[in-house]
Amino acid sequence: MALSRALSLWLPVVAWAGLIFALSSIPDLGTGLGTWDLVLRKLAHAAEYAVLGFLLVRAIGRESAALALGIAYAASDELHQHFVAGRHGSAVDVLIDAAGVAAGVVAFKTLSNRD
Repeated sequence: MALSRALSLWLPVVAWAGLIFALSSIPDLGTGLGTWDLVLRKLAHAAEYAVLGFLLVRAIGRESAALALGIAYAASDELHQHFVAGRHGSAVDVLIDAAGVAAGVVAFKTLSNRD
């Protein structure tokens, strides 16, 4: 694979994973909206991992590998949050993230089949 092709496929993955890591490093992302805060944060989890799933399957080309790598990153992200003051790792969040990764993979596959 040519270097420019590899960069065009993998640079967005690395950049997006870096953004997720940076957001996970913020001690408190609460909005003060009560129940809506929880709902919005969980939707954000799913959305950010849907983008990651989309980018991963675009880079890898195989749905199962993209799904596995995305879920592994979600688990490592929750482990990372365990060490951030004011944050905690959550198995439920890994499941939400996994659903997001799966949605991104399905979205890529759906859009790819339209061509």
